[in-house]
Amino acid sequence: MNTAPMTSASLGSTPERLNAVCDAQPFITRYCIKNLRTGEVFERGADEETPSASTRKTSIMMAALKAVHEGRLDLNEQIVYEARFAEEVASGMFRYLTPGIVISLRDAITGMMVLSDNVCTKMVFERLTLEEVNSYCQSIGMVGTHHRFLIPPLALSPDHSLKSVTTTTARDQMFLLQSILDAQRSEEASERLGVSKTLSVYALQTLKNQILRYAIPSRLPFGTVVAHKGGTGKRGRMNAGIVYDDGQPLYIITAFTDQVPQEMPDGTPGYTVSLETIGRLSRVCWDDFRA
Repeated sequence: MNTAPMTSASLGSTPERLNAVCDAQPFITRYCIKNLRTGEVFERGADEETPSASTRKTSIMMAALKAVHEGRLDLNEQIVYEARFAEEVASGMFRYLTPGIVISLRDAITGMMVLSDNVCTKMVFERLTLEEVNSYCQSIGMVGTHHRFLIPPLALSPDHSLKSVTTTTARDQMFLLQSILDAQRSEEASERLGVSKTLSVYALQTLKNQILRYAIPSRLPFGTVVAHKGGTGKRGRMNAGIVYDDGQPLYIITAFTDQVPQEMPDGTPGYTVSLETIGRLSRVCWDDFRA
């Protein structure tokens, strides 16, 4: 009888294990993963257009920081929370607060990113335009990303068309995160993003400040640093982030589930399984890339 302990290698190659996680479910999972120690890239449907949900906010943040760098916006600008900001908003806590609160643009970006607060998203996005954010994405190389609205419509059905929402690709989101990471040590990389080195550092720290711990971090050891942004869509859940090990970036993972059923055959909500699927993908990377 073989009593040798099971290892990552004995369970199959990394691509086999990643695809097994996806194949176990009836919905679509697209991903783009980069082992930052070896440079290896693993992907599945990485160039296929997919709903972005709130993963779009990382590019909104970077477009806003470009405007700050150019002097068109000021992170210290004071913004008054008006009642209209809470209309048609289904995420975050600001919608439950009393209008009249004053916060800075810096704080609005924080709320948009670390709690995905769409009142804060409105505050930020109203200082930009759809054309400006789209042009920014195209200019840095995110050719598969298309921003189509300020805030997603609440009345969308689970089978909505792609053109009803902002869309992106897993590869685009990995490229953006890699660019932000590169900009920590490279002035040239910061310039390609259209921001200063200081603003690049701020952007990465804001991603690290994320307080929602589902999906990518969910199966990792407690306290693991993950710089990430998740998303909640009518068709699925998504998450894009950089995972650290011992203070150093270990891997980038961008994962998007799509056509997720409202309820699985056993009665479990589909969104629960979609988030767990992303968590399992992340755990495969954690185990294999640290081996």
